Amino acid sequence: MKPILNQIGTVFIPVSNIQEARNWYCDILGLPVDGEILFGHLYVIPMNGTGIVLDSKIYSKESVFKTPPFHLNTNDIEQAYAYLKDKDVELITGIEHNQWFNFKDPDGNHLMVCQC
Repeated sequence: MKPILNQIGTVFIPVSNIQEARNWYCDILGLPVDGEILFGHLYVIPMNGTGIVLDSKIYSKESVFKTPPFHLNTNDIEQAYAYLKDKDVELITGIEHNQWFNFKDPDGNHLMVCQC
C-alpha cells in the first residue's frame, strides 16, 4: 500500500478578503453564510466531495489562478450560465461545446462550470 492516496482532499483558493470571499462563494453555491473563519484567514466551504478552502494568507496578485484549477459540476449548463449572469458574475467565456464555461471570482481567480 502506498502512503499517498490517489484522491484530492481540498483545493485552496487565494482571496484578498476572507469575509467578502466567504459571502460571495456561499451566495453562488446557494449555501448559508455560517461556519467560522479559522485563524483569521481560512474558510472551509461545505462541499460535497473535494473540499474548497478560501485562504487570504496565500493571496497575492501573482497567486490568482489564471486558468481554472478545477470545475464545479452542473446538471444544466445553460441554467448555470444564466444563474451566474443574473448575479453579475464576470463570465469570461460563453458556453463552449454545450459543456462548460469559465468565470471569475471577485479576486480574478478563473473558475469553471462543467455539465456532468
